[in-house]
Amino acid sequence: MTENSKIEKLGGQPCPMCFKKTLTLMEQEDEIPFFGKVHIFSMRCSNCNYNKSDIESSERKEPCKYTFEINGEEDLKVRVVKSSEATLKLPRIMSVRPGPASNGYVTNIEGVLNRAKDALERSKELSDEKKDKIAAIKLIKKINKIIFGSEKLKITIEDPSGNSAIISDKAVKTKLR
Repeated sequence: MTENSKIEKLGGQPCPMCFKKTLTLMEQEDEIPFFGKVHIFSMRCSNCNYNKSDIESSERKEPCKYTFEINGEEDLKVRVVKSSEATLKLPRIMSVRPGPASNGYVTNIEGVLNRAKDALERSKELSDEKKDKIAAIKLIKKINKIIFGSEKLKITIEDPSGNSAIISDKAVKTKLR
């Protein structure tokens, strides 16, 4: 968030999940270096913890695909903008596809990897199958190796809305087909 960002809040709205008037809507206008002006939308229910967020560029963007290879610690700091319409691919680990539960966010490569680890931890805890728990543990170990620089990973973001980006000179941007 920059000094010039504007935040608007509207509380006491009906939650789409628990139907109580405990939902807070927020809209923030901000400037992301090398990406431009964006609008960040979020909603959060203080009763049931439902949350949803998205990000949209103020400018019209073309559908795009970004590819980035994580080679070491410095790459973990690279800024990532992901809209709720984007598909995020971590090969041999997971893909996050757009849908009702998909969120938009601004983070960095390390944040993307930590989100993937959190999702794997949740699936491990919820699974009753030993083989699924073991598979999740192996994938979490793989992510840790990437974070500590002993493994490489090429990540991809495909966004038909054009509202996503990996902001680095190393990122390869192409048209989405």
